[in-house]
Amino acid sequence: MRLGRVDLSYALGRKYPNAAAEWGWQWVFPTPSLWHNSGTEERGRHYLHKRTIQRAFHDAARRADIAKHATCHTLRHSFAPYLLVGGYDIRTVRELLGHRSVKTTMIYTHVLNRGGRGVQGPVEASPFSPTVPLIRHFLQR
Repeated sequence: MRLGRVDLSYALGRKYPNAAAEWGWQWVFPTPSLWHNSGTEERGRHYLHKRTIQRAFHDAARRADIAKHATCHTLRHSFAPYLLVGGYDIRTVRELLGHRSVKTTMIYTHVLNRGGRGVQGPVEASPFSPTVPLIRHFLQR
């Protein structure tokens, strides 16, 4: 019995017969319960509802004593400065965030206090670089 399957529409399942079991179609946050198709005897998992994930994130932030309102979207705003401090090119960050324009991504460079073309020295490039203050910056807004 294969449980690593997603429920595809009939037409999509017919067009791509192996897609339901391929990695690219799998859910990042699957439900703990299984679905069962009595006609084909297939079993698999649906996705967790976005509200379930948001509630879990909110509870984790509360348990971590973060007083500010924090959501899953807060992680998105922490991700860009983290990548920029890590030395990623602004265009790569733009692509990862799905922005149409680099101008939108450039908004995140104000946190770095060095512009979009800042050069990193050996201390900043170390794995022990202090990126936690960047995350706190967005949580304190």
